[in-house]
Amino acid sequence: MNLANDGAMSRAIFDWNYVLWEVRLTLLAAGFFIYLGVFLLAHWLSSWISATYLTLSAKEKVFWNMTITRGVFGVQSCIAGLWAMLIDPVFQADKVYSQQKWSWFNCLIASGFFLLENVGVHLSNIIFKTFDVFLVVHHLLALGGFLGLITNIKSGHYLPLMGLLLEMSTPSTCCSWVLLKIGWSNTLFWKANQWVMIHLFHCRMIITYHMWWVCISNWNDVVENMGLPYFTVFFMGLCALTIILNPYWTYKKTQQLLTPVDWNFSNTAMKNGSFGKLNGETGQKKRL
Repeated sequence: MNLANDGAMSRAIFDWNYVLWEVRLTLLAAGFFIYLGVFLLAHWLSSWISATYLTLSAKEKVFWNMTITRGVFGVQSCIAGLWAMLIDPVFQADKVYSQQKWSWFNCLIASGFFLLENVGVHLSNIIFKTFDVFLVVHHLLALGGFLGLITNIKSGHYLPLMGLLLEMSTPSTCCSWVLLKIGWSNTLFWKANQWVMIHLFHCRMIITYHMWWVCISNWNDVVENMGLPYFTVFFMGLCALTIILNPYWTYKKTQQLLTPVDWNFSNTAMKNGSFGKLNGETGQKKRL
């Protein structure tokens, strides 16, 4: 393995002129279609592998595939956020003004994902005549924050990357919901994953407090760097996460450990393989 060539190739992936609007919009569109591809791939694989998936309503199938897509995005976000927090010396030295080419790339791809999430949530609400206010507010604030980053090219990336790190809980959330639907809520693996997920939601709150510390200790610089419109959206999102969303979701996930319930749809307990015979078929290939 040639480490020098691998390093050069990695740098080349991020080597774009991010000042140009066409570059930023191209990568935003790339993020949208990459994760749309993940969504469609999740549908195809689930249709082929899972017997339970085939019995779900259209709304539940959309939620299933979007949950898997969020889980994949959570892996990308966790890597980017931890790299900025713990490894990258530029972000260690300056948490207000610093930017890197790799951070531009990740933030723009993330913007495409948040655009996809908003399109999916609003279309789902219209088609299925539902409305989850917490989910809608969360997605709108996330998209608004990252669109502000796109329009303000001088804005630092550390705080947005910490926002991406909050997605660390999504892979565990994905596993929790899918396993709950197939009736595995009585297994040790599901319970262990639930404990990990609850811990990660507590970590989300700690990271949110860290973001407050960065803002408060550099208040004037942060406001000047972001610009008032972008900072207002960011501040609203941070307040919503700190006061409402993180505590609410942590409470619901803890409650779900004690009483495995899919409150998104049926609100019926799914203990001890309540799907019965169907669960035994999960994981088999669809028979022709």
